[in-house]
Amino acid sequence: MAWKPKHLTREQMEERRLLGGRLLQAGKLSHVEIAQHLGVSRTTVGDWAKQLAKGGLPQLRSRKSAGRPAKLTPDQQQALLKQLKRGGRAAGFATDQWTLRRVQKVIEREFGVTYHPNHLGRLLARLDWSVQVPLPQASERGEDLIQAWLEKDWPRIKKGAANRRTNRVF
Repeated sequence: MAWKPKHLTREQMEERRLLGGRLLQAGKLSHVEIAQHLGVSRTTVGDWAKQLAKGGLPQLRSRKSAGRPAKLTPDQQQALLKQLKRGGRAAGFATDQWTLRRVQKVIEREFGVTYHPNHLGRLLARLDWSVQVPLPQASERGEDLIQAWLEKDWPRIKKGAANRRTNRVF
């Protein structure tokens, strides 16, 4: 069993620690062998050994995570995600493009929770909502002229370049 995923859940990390603790208690493998088997550093196994000596396997169990609890419940986050998928116009904005300020306004209006726009990126990333920035385009851009160039001039230029390549003599 090799523990090689990029990101482990808290439960998976606890399971790995407990397995490491059981291997340490069995005393058949060295710290280096346990570290290689579980995909951790030798120092980590040493830390587990110290915790094991202090209080046994319960010492290796997960503790409650530190930090402030989320402002939005999981149900509210899913409701926000549905709102985002409907688009900005459905939320009362002029365009379908979402900005952090618009997301902030929707959260405040729908759930009564305030977020600073700078911190919404992390929330949106947890919801698998990626930041997408449209490519800048000139306001003077003439779509009909671009299309005409692509249809008439570009094939002529491309054909001329191909003809020049075939007539080369070395």
